[in-house]
Amino acid sequence: MSENNTILSRKDLFKVALRHNIGVSTFNYDTGTASALVWEMYPALRKIYKDDNQLVQSLNTHFKYYNCMPWLSPLITGATLAMEEKDGEKSLEAVQGLKAGLMGPLSGIGDTVVWVMLPTILGAIAASMGQQGNPIGMWLFALIYFSFFILRFSMYFIGYKSGANLVTSLGSKLSAFTDAVSVLGITVIGSIIATTIEANVGWTFQNSGVEVNLQEILDEISPSLLPAVLVAILYYLLKKKQVKMFKLILLVIAIAMAGAAIGLFES
Repeated sequence: MSENNTILSRKDLFKVALRHNIGVSTFNYDTGTASALVWEMYPALRKIYKDDNQLVQSLNTHFKYYNCMPWLSPLITGATLAMEEKDGEKSLEAVQGLKAGLMGPLSGIGDTVVWVMLPTILGAIAASMGQQGNPIGMWLFALIYFSFFILRFSMYFIGYKSGANLVTSLGSKLSAFTDAVSVLGITVIGSIIATTIEANVGWTFQNSGVEVNLQEILDEISPSLLPAVLVAILYYLLKKKQVKMFKLILLVIAIAMAGAAIGLFES
């Protein structure tokens, strides 16, 4: 892999940006949108990796779980293409860490702005003007969303340029960057576990006339202890025992329903 020559052209980036629009249409619970991501990036990866074994290593990396809000996802994938163009298979660990660390925060921003804030504000304006017989609000709604759709293409070039600048400035410090983004990814995942997963024990016991709440005891030992244990068990089953994600989802639903029925779990 040459360190000085640029392999990907604007035409290559535009091609993957077009393929990006398949987006979440191939979502599954095992790998998220990873299969769409691989299809999207394949022309560029094929051009970067002339050796088939190196290409397979890259594809296997991108087949790992990935789920990012589609409007902002090109910022990540564009950067990863720049990193792989610069350092080839040596960058794959850093690429995976970057994806894991950024897909959650960017999804939070994108979901809030694109799926909630914009439709609410623009819809209210369009509805208010429509009630007065003015169609400008409707066309404004459509124009802004069309502009955002076009902006998705430029996101790839922005991500690619930032990724190229990133790896150029890092140089020989790529291993340190890999460690940093890996820690970022673990931190993001840990915060998601603590803030989004609820598993509360509803059982209480009487001891010498004093009511003992089991959940309060667990919280004193470690807040969010039960969600962390649950995720660790699911991770073990998924990675070590190769249990399919769909089966794990059904297992969690069954255990939750049975636990709620006997009062073990509460909301």
